[in-house]
Amino acid sequence: MSQDQPSARLDKALEILAQLNPAAPEQVQGSLEALEPGLTETVFGFAFADVLGRPGLDLKTREMLTVAMLAAMATAPGPLEFHIKAALRNGVTKQEIVEILLQVAVYAGVPAFMTAVTATKSAFAAVEEA
Repeated sequence: MSQDQPSARLDKALEILAQLNPAAPEQVQGSLEALEPGLTETVFGFAFADVLGRPGLDLKTREMLTVAMLAAMATAPGPLEFHIKAALRNGVTKQEIVEILLQVAVYAGVPAFMTAVTATKSAFAAVEEA
């Protein structure tokens, strides 16, 4: 598919991505398509249309799970901050984020928790400024 004729899968992926952050679809497409045409659909089609777009869980729950997994990994502070903001936009409360981080401390360790705290504080500050 050319960039001028997006597929239904790409449209669905970008629609879901826009629910997480309205500015993200344009930013992601600009970055990925400059590297390789079709890359947006390959990566985000799978992640957003094929997985997040499934009917089994609502977007709020999926974002809570994503925050927990990224926090437990402790290797992706940028995506963690993005998904904390997205979680807040989709109905997750700040207190629920803190509870998720406490679970991370118990099951993934205090170092992962501390990394997540930094990303969380940054995300909370950005949301308050917006």
